[in-house]
Amino acid sequence: MSRPDATRADTARAADATRANATGAADTARAADTAPERTAPAHPTRAAETTPAADTTRADTTPAGTIRVLVADDEPMIRAGVRAVLATDPGIEVVAEAADGHEAVELVRAHRPHVAVLDVRMPGTNGIDAAAEIRRTLPATGVVMLTTFGEDDYILRALGCGAAGFLIKSGEPEELVAGVRAVAEGAAYLSPKVAARVVAHLASTGAGALAGRRDAARERVAGLTPREREVLSHLGGGLSNGQIARRLHLVEGTVKAHVSSVLARLGVDNRAAAAVVAHEAGILPPPPTEQR
Repeated sequence: MSRPDATRADTARAADATRANATGAADTARAADTAPERTAPAHPTRAAETTPAADTTRADTTPAGTIRVLVADDEPMIRAGVRAVLATDPGIEVVAEAADGHEAVELVRAHRPHVAVLDVRMPGTNGIDAAAEIRRTLPATGVVMLTTFGEDDYILRALGCGAAGFLIKSGEPEELVAGVRAVAEGAAYLSPKVAARVVAHLASTGAGALAGRRDAARERVAGLTPREREVLSHLGGGLSNGQIARRLHLVEGTVKAHVSSVLARLGVDNRAAAAVVAHEAGILPPPPTEQR
């Protein structure tokens, strides 16, 4: 074959190869266009669908150190007011609201707040029964009761079911914040008006006159050691174990042991009841020297 013929043959073969490559590329492009799109969004979508919505309200979504609170009252305006007062403290967050006691118990189970603020009177399950159920099944949640002056019997019943805080609805807003903080720290908090009202109510019942109540309380307190009496006076002031430890320059574990001994010797079940005994016996809490 002559050289020109060979050159033409080489050119033809190169052209054929070029057409073949172009055809292959086109086929590949068409295949890519018609093939099912393989993307990965399906996995995130399934994960989102299987993640419970309640996860957004669990405790791990709240900044560390924040006190989580549930508010229960059948009056929306009262709930809004309580929420607004607590919102003034950046370390407190209202995580749920309930309109009756049954709903309060269910929301405590769902949200596990540090403190439940319950109105005494609510339709259906009232605040007293709700407090008893919360303390029985979810003891890590402290209970603060909201009361009015006409509900002395309810206050005494709440003492028996383990509520640790008692506040008057007409009290100062600062008392609500202080009470929630005290109960969250494991202390008891009696509004001064509540404590005085309880003592006055006890004096007016068949248990005897005020002098008799005082004598009985002083007799119970007489069995305490000087240190235990000192601890009791601080319990009457609504202080936590840590605050008492700082006041008395003791280790917190030592204070905890003293508190347990005080409750046992007085024959009461909780710090709030011990605080009532302290008020009856005339053991006044020392003036506060630190910001709570």
